Amino acid sequence: MTDLRHELEKYADVVCDVPLSKLTTLRIGGIARYVVYPENLLSLEGILKTVEAYHLPYKLIGKGSNLLCSDEVFEGVIIRLDKHFNQFYIDGTTLVAEAGCSIITLSVEAMRNGLSGLEFASGIPATVGGVTFMNAGAYKSAMSEVIESVSVLRDGKMEWISNEECEFAYRSSIFQKHPDWIILGVRLQLKEGDKEEIRQLMESRKERRMASQPLDKASAGSIFRNPEEVPAWELIEGIGYRGKRIGGAQVSEKHVNFIVNEDHASAKDFLQLIEEIQAKVKEKYQIDLVMEVEKFNWQ
Repeated sequence: MTDLRHELEKYADVVCDVPLSKLTTLRIGGIARYVVYPENLLSLEGILKTVEAYHLPYKLIGKGSNLLCSDEVFEGVIIRLDKHFNQFYIDGTTLVAEAGCSIITLSVEAMRNGLSGLEFASGIPATVGGVTFMNAGAYKSAMSEVIESVSVLRDGKMEWISNEECEFAYRSSIFQKHPDWIILGVRLQLKEGDKEEIRQLMESRKERRMASQPLDKASAGSIFRNPEEVPAWELIEGIGYRGKRIGGAQVSEKHVNFIVNEDHASAKDFLQLIEEIQAKVKEKYQIDLVMEVEKFNWQ
């Protein structure tokens, strides 16, 4: 589709036939026909207009840290904002950041400016857009606690919507119900804090993550949401699945709510292991484990 590439290149850098395995932390996924990197809002709007004219699907991807992509070809357009939509501004205790910003970078900058509230996010390998979409969290904190408002492109218009309008809940938001809405940025309300205390807290949590999570292996982070009754890892441990392997996908020996790409795992290997865990947990505990990781490009 040379014509489509030509049209897309009017608005952004375009790369064709990119393995999604190179765009995700899990290192799994088939070919994406087009990957584009818009430079600004006008560029993004031009891309969306072109995609609509060609009747093609599209998907926004940040760091790809929460995606399980199928092995199939994605005959559409992947839009990535992390290359250009990565500016941020600090005004007192308010931090405004574009959707492509690394949340780890923001947490470090907040610390350097003596601002507290993002310590929990200092180890999440994702963009602002991604953590807002998922209402990501750690250490009993979540993005919804610091987000004041979100800049959204919807129905062709850019507007700021309040925290309340985002319908944040545990690992969910209104944006999951409206995949056509595009998160452009966020306004965060932080608190003044002691720079050294914030730094020490972030360092201690980094050490804790390194000791308890398989950070040296390709993964998508926690696979399952925690049920109200009991943490997901206890259920997986209870069915004896520590180290369980299907193909190249393996339940981590270090943290059983992580499934790692141990050796060139296929998406089917990964999903089969997930579904087997869900079935065993349901059978033994009558609890439904819900995936925290998002499936993409599955039939």
